[in-house]
Amino acid sequence: MASSVPNSLQLDPADEVVVAVSMLQPGQVVTHRGEDFRVAQSILPGHKMAIRSREVGEPIRKFGQIIGFATAPISVGEHVHSHNLACGSYERDYAICEEVPAPLPDEPSRTFAGYLRPDGRVGTRNYLALISTVNCSASTVHRIAQHFSPERLADFPNVDGVIAITHKTGCGMASSGNDRDNLSRTLRGFANHPNVFGYVVVGLGCEVNQAEQLISAASLGAIDKAPRILTVQSAGGVHATVEQGIQAVAQMLPMANLACRSDQLVSKLILGTNCGGSDGNSGVTANPALGFASDRVVAQKGSVILGETTEIYGAEHLLTRRAVRREVAEKLLERIRWWEWYTSILGAKIDNNPSFGNKQGGLTTIFEKSLGAVAKGGSTALVDVVEFAEQVRRPGLTVMDTPGFDPVSVTGIVAGGANVMVFTTGRGSVLGCKPTPTIKVATNTPLYEHMQSDMDFDAGVVLAGLPVEEVGRALFEKILAVASGEKTKSEQQGLGDDEFAPWTVGPVL
Repeated sequence: MASSVPNSLQLDPADEVVVAVSMLQPGQVVTHRGEDFRVAQSILPGHKMAIRSREVGEPIRKFGQIIGFATAPISVGEHVHSHNLACGSYERDYAICEEVPAPLPDEPSRTFAGYLRPDGRVGTRNYLALISTVNCSASTVHRIAQHFSPERLADFPNVDGVIAITHKTGCGMASSGNDRDNLSRTLRGFANHPNVFGYVVVGLGCEVNQAEQLISAASLGAIDKAPRILTVQSAGGVHATVEQGIQAVAQMLPMANLACRSDQLVSKLILGTNCGGSDGNSGVTANPALGFASDRVVAQKGSVILGETTEIYGAEHLLTRRAVRREVAEKLLERIRWWEWYTSILGAKIDNNPSFGNKQGGLTTIFEKSLGAVAKGGSTALVDVVEFAEQVRRPGLTVMDTPGFDPVSVTGIVAGGANVMVFTTGRGSVLGCKPTPTIKVATNTPLYEHMQSDMDFDAGVVLAGLPVEEVGRALFEKILAVASGEKTKSEQQGLGDDEFAPWTVGPVL
């Protein structure tokens, strides 16, 4: 009996290409919409095959959208990739606010088991944090955190751990401007995160990024944390600071252990979304499934964050038409223009974004990558656009301006308040980012089976015929389970301590 699983997919009737589901061999015939096409050369899963001939300069569509232009003549059955396809430029119809979706129908209220904080926000984890103001105090912070081994925390079962928030900056920067603002917002976001019960700030003493200024700016934080400030120079050196830091954390542990989970509405979830190590299946399986789950969060009056502005580039017109207000759309377009300027002055191009692994997985241009990436945000209205690490305060879909580099993007999204992350990958990214649990979603089943110790969810079943909606609903249930305390694969392995990476924009002075 023949398999019902297709060997390729045409994602939109307007597309000139199909995506290989399995290895396509020369001479093999694929059928779409009653028409047969003979494969001209070997085509790997996730890669594209032409079903319409193209001349040089003619557009090529996938998802019903332009992903680039032919750089060489392309015949039916040929592999379409970097050797015959490139971005080019074209005018996009932004149709600002012209297609704002109606609110999703009300759904029965759902809950998860979370930690209710004094300001009404809800944590999905319960950590204590040690926050370094500058790289010069990073080693000190790590030594304090290392003292609190699993054995020493065994008497505090409601505390998920003591984490060290360290970085490579904090000095050698202007006292104001983008870099200082980004760092301050990021550190405040982690200090006041609903997944953090309390924190200690550790500085050197003479850095640009002074601890007192951080605490003053964070005084409107979510939790009554009464932070302790330590500086190596004032304490009398590293050894003395480590001893004082250990004492400060030890005093907080009994209080943190009193926190208990209780039923909380899904409206308290802020879902962060990110993709990394993407492949040709990302926009077909995992990202659309995550988009469906994102819609379920929004239907419950929760919030969803879509980051990676450089992976929105080329698909921004799909979001501007969904913006609830003109100023929201204009802010997104302003960020797009800023990225064009920023990359140009540094001698780079945004289309350099698809990485070596992305291209091996079948992605050719940034337009193609972006069209698949924005699917993570679902189908609801765009309610806001915020800066890197800015707090997300509106229910619904928000775009955060972050780079495409995963550790930096996720750092900003977590700092913005995301209390659970979903990270889709086709090549096998293994990122975790404490204090927020990160659910890893594989775009294809072979990856899921090959990296089972790292992947939490298999979206590759879409390629086997399971509807995206069914997979997305299962992913939504997974999100609620993890928000309620189920450990992700990253957490089971103790990963997530080294991914904190604030965005550095300007010069190191």
